[in-house]
Amino acid sequence: MKTANQDIKPITTRINDNGNIEIGGCDLIELANKYATPLYVFDEETIRSMTKSYKDAFKSYPNMRMMFASKAFMTKSICKIMAQEGFGLDLCSGGEIYTAYSAGFDMSKTLFNGNNKSYEELELAVKLGIETISCDNFFELALLNNVAMANDKQVNILLRITPGIECHTHEYIQTGHLDSKFGFDLTQIDEAIEIIKDEYKNLKLIGLHAHIGSQIFEKQVYFDEVEVIFKEIKRIKDKFGINLNTVNLGGGLGIKYTEKDKPISVYEIAETIINSIKINTEKYGIEKPIVYIEPGRSIIGTAGVTLYTAGSSKQVPNGRRYQAVDGGMSDNPRPSLYQAEYTVEIANKPNETETELVTISGKHCESGDILAKDVLLPVIEEGDVICFYDTGAYGYSMSTNYNRVLKPAAVLVNNGKSDIIINRQTYEQLCESDVIPDRLNG
Repeated sequence: MKTANQDIKPITTRINDNGNIEIGGCDLIELANKYATPLYVFDEETIRSMTKSYKDAFKSYPNMRMMFASKAFMTKSICKIMAQEGFGLDLCSGGEIYTAYSAGFDMSKTLFNGNNKSYEELELAVKLGIETISCDNFFELALLNNVAMANDKQVNILLRITPGIECHTHEYIQTGHLDSKFGFDLTQIDEAIEIIKDEYKNLKLIGLHAHIGSQIFEKQVYFDEVEVIFKEIKRIKDKFGINLNTVNLGGGLGIKYTEKDKPISVYEIAETIINSIKINTEKYGIEKPIVYIEPGRSIIGTAGVTLYTAGSSKQVPNGRRYQAVDGGMSDNPRPSLYQAEYTVEIANKPNETETELVTISGKHCESGDILAKDVLLPVIEEGDVICFYDTGAYGYSMSTNYNRVLKPAAVLVNNGKSDIIINRQTYEQLCESDVIPDRLNG
């Protein structure tokens, strides 16, 4: 069964009677005029469609827990939607923890991940009642035990492991292979368990966590991940007499950015994971554990688009035509970081057939500030609204104030209604953390 991550556009996308692109019943040109650009637009129906697909796909395994990977896009409104859809939250910073808490999210339905959590972040997690903390290294085990003791708490933990599985994705977003900054190597697990048993009495080891990467298009890697973890659970049971009843498989399911991307559906990975659980619990003689899965990009990526307004242009003699927009690498660094490619349309000219080859550049003082290279689009004029699809994940969450450019607004659209979920940053807000020492005012 097809799921929304296999489409380039939000599921409500259409061309309306005005000849403009419409998402969530809202004309993109009207949104650009009302809220200005750059503008992040999120389709609520697509978000909820993906959460429902995950729940339906995994419904045959009652011990499955869905956790939204908040790093993809984290706001109070998204927390509300995830709570309404029965999802927990996978958090990876103090800021994400505080956002969830301030949104009124049930903190007993959250997990905390990360490879270099600070004492302050761990203390915040413990005090606010985060359900489970995934420990990444020996330093963190000691730090967390100190935090737990200081707060007279016993904390449920997972050990994050590197399962030695490589995915065919960008090397920067592979996390499960052996040469990774994340997690314990399998050869370090015994030492970690011995320390927890003998020294860290405020930590309760309940399971293992692995994450094999991001933007994954393969099924077999999920089957293999389950097998590696379950084999390790069996080995730990035999050696230490510890019955680990919780497994976190991470997330990583890919989405369709361009026509050449061929992501698999949620139902395909669900079938693979559930089948692997069945085979490997029988193979290793262990009970079926509670299993967490942490989708992020596949939940929010397709639901989001970014709107820009066309400004200056340049034709290089016997070379490229450049079209500049009013945003760039500050609101979407992925093309610069990962050579990410996107599908682009002119929101007010979706049906025009006359096209030109153009490179969309940002407004920043960087030659590398290119959002889309050599794409065929209708002839662009100043003031046209350019729509980049599939920017819902890692656009706003990775945005910066480079060149002191303001961060854009974000709106949620549904059934013809648009609502601000992130206010556009102001110049006053941009400068509010700046401090001039008295000696400079002399």
